[in-house]
Amino acid sequence: MSHRILDRDQVEHIAKLARLRLTEDEKDLMAEQLSSILDYVAKLNELDTTDVDPMHHAVDRSNVFRDDNPHKSIDHNEALANAPQTDGTFFIVPRVI
Repeated sequence: MSHRILDRDQVEHIAKLARLRLTEDEKDLMAEQLSSILDYVAKLNELDTTDVDPMHHAVDRSNVFRDDNPHKSIDHNEALANAPQTDGTFFIVPRVI
């Protein structure tokens, strides 16, 4: 089992930031589980990665999107043609606030 990295006060602070209400038992459990995660990350930091190329994604993918070629925009009047309400220049939408 890992040694405790996080204490109860830190777990309470994290829970407050996440807007979580934890019982006393859950605080102890979270301290233990989060400490285990931090222990594991610390182990990963011990690895020598000097000859490892950085990668942006775990799976080698290429861009699947179409080329971004400029083209003629829709005409202003055509854009407003199917609007339920317009003042001739802008869409009129209901106030939401």
